[in-house]
Amino acid sequence: MKTPAGRECPHFYGNYFRGRNDEECRLLQVHGQAWTRDLCKTCPVPDIARANSCQHMQLKVTVERPITAIFQRRVQVSAFCEKVNQAVSEPQIGCGKCHDLPFKFEIKE
Repeated sequence: MKTPAGRECPHFYGNYFRGRNDEECRLLQVHGQAWTRDLCKTCPVPDIARANSCQHMQLKVTVERPITAIFQRRVQVSAFCEKVNQAVSEPQIGCGKCHDLPFKFEIKE
């Protein structure tokens, strides 16, 4: 579903049936974090979901206020791969062990 920022996110839910205006981020709700509409502007989760659809990767999110953006809260994401039981340093790429890279083409002369 599209977020208030206009990006597609699998964890955002909006109910607009018959005049309702119920919106929530279910990923933040699972981790006990409070959601507001402004968090969707800078949230990295839609980009991660678009780049990596691994079913073994679990995302953990927290809402923090980094030092560089004193007044704006941001969503911080950490990832964990359940298949290999290790933390994922770059969630957009993944752990590198769940999905093999495509084979290499070799041109022999």
